[in-house]
Amino acid sequence: MSLSIRNQIPGTVTAVTPGEVMATVRTRLVGGQDITSAITLESVQELGLAEGVQVRAMVKSTEVSLATGPVKGLSIRNQLPGTITAVATGAAMATVKVTIDGGELTAAITREAVTDLGLAPGMPVVALIKSTEVALATP
Repeated sequence: MSLSIRNQIPGTVTAVTPGEVMATVRTRLVGGQDITSAITLESVQELGLAEGVQVRAMVKSTEVSLATGPVKGLSIRNQLPGTITAVATGAAMATVKVTIDGGELTAAITREAVTDLGLAPGMPVVALIKSTEVALATP
């Protein structure tokens, strides 16, 4: 199966916390960072997710926000530090490629945000991703 989701980073499940309908799944990415997913309990069961299971964390580029430094006082749990490697701008939108330990993320953000934040290759940033926007796939 081919997917249009460009952000696909391999990792290993380190914890599953089930609830009545939803569960949180913590994954250690290949670069050593942790990312949390909030997915249905049914998906956890169907994918056989448990500690030690290999997965691929997937995030649409439109769900990746960027900050110029760590952000405190925010409900977004996934804050992955990285370095901008490329910026491509169009009339309204831009794509920003960010290298993180063990992989690369692409963020689709407004051209105005790129300008306001002064985003450019070589600049350190933090990728912000809500746990509800992280999908998991098994091999």
